[in-house]
Amino acid sequence: MKVVVLAGPESSGKSWLAAELQAHFGGVMVGEYVRHFIDHHQRDTCLADIPDIAQGQLAWEDAARAQQPRLLILDTHLLTNKLWSLTLFGDYPAWLDSELLARHYDLHLLLSPEDVEWTADGQRCQPALADRQAFFQASLEWMQQHRQPVIVIRGDWEERRRVAFSAVEQLLQP
Repeated sequence: MKVVVLAGPESSGKSWLAAELQAHFGGVMVGEYVRHFIDHHQRDTCLADIPDIAQGQLAWEDAARAQQPRLLILDTHLLTNKLWSLTLFGDYPAWLDSELLARHYDLHLLLSPEDVEWTADGQRCQPALADRQAFFQASLEWMQQHRQPVIVIRGDWEERRRVAFSAVEQLLQP
């Protein structure tokens, strides 16, 4: 099983690209648990919600891993939970670090916020490019610090698709 994570700031195309990858390569795709959480609770999140959100994300990921697909596509993972918690609340549950590093990910596709427009959807809160660039930079620094396999995805939608498809094709080579 190969595990690909889409990471980066909001409105950079993670969910769209995850669906494109699944449509092209097959496999199992895991969405963002926090969207389900917000839809279910109909309120903004708070720091006390982060453990439940992270546990929900892990439960979805673990259920997909148990299926042992050839390709597992994660629309997000705990790094996003950690960075959003820091951004919104200035803190995060420390166990996220060890849990994140205990899991194996074959490839991170880190999407840059440049070259695509921010789109409001009722849950997004970073319309300023500078804020999304800071989130992107924090993601990249974490991946580099922890020697995670990462490919930065930039450009318009077609370029993002092209680079991601090429990276996943290479990953799936026997």
